[in-house]
Amino acid sequence: MDEIIEPQPEVVIPPEATPEVVPAPTVPVAEPLAPRSHSPQRGGFGGRGRGQGMGGRGGRGGRRGSERPKSEFDQKVLEIARVSRVTKGGKRFSFRATIVIGDGKGRVGVGMAKGKDVAQSVQKAVNQAKKNLFMVPLKNGTIPYQVEAKYNSAVVMLKPGRGGVKAGGPVRVVAKLAGVTGLTGKLIERTNNKLNIAQATIKAFKKIRVKHQ
Repeated sequence: MDEIIEPQPEVVIPPEATPEVVPAPTVPVAEPLAPRSHSPQRGGFGGRGRGQGMGGRGGRGGRRGSERPKSEFDQKVLEIARVSRVTKGGKRFSFRATIVIGDGKGRVGVGMAKGKDVAQSVQKAVNQAKKNLFMVPLKNGTIPYQVEAKYNSAVVMLKPGRGGVKAGGPVRVVAKLAGVTGLTGKLIERTNNKLNIAQATIKAFKKIRVKHQ
């Protein structure tokens, strides 16, 4: 006998059972930032701008433009020494500077001063040398006759000459700054104290007397 197949009932899925498809959230795209404009007026306290700020580099232009007036005197350092003074609390160190100044037209002076540092001692010595300026009587770029002077342990002899200053050490420095173009200098009694040699040279120049006709 043939088998009879009975039809099966159709299964109906309710709409609540179907999974709901949820769309993915959209991420907003950031807009590109506009390039920052470098304004020439920016120059804050520490910025690198070239404006008028306090920390900018543009403020240095004023210092380069302002130049100090040149002094009428030329100066030469003869000696800078460090000296000490013994006190109750210990030793106190300072600096002693010996300076020669001159205008190359006959005026010359020597100064010595002490200071807490080198710059201070040099400035004080220059001011002292300006107070000791005097005029050297010259004749055709040299001295009119031979002179000799002694200052403490230094004895200096100066002779008129031509063709340059033939002397060494402080004698040459003093003669050059005084404007002497021809001179012969000699140390009769040598010493290592440059201040004494310079003062002996100054004393010898002061001995020169020129007769006014």
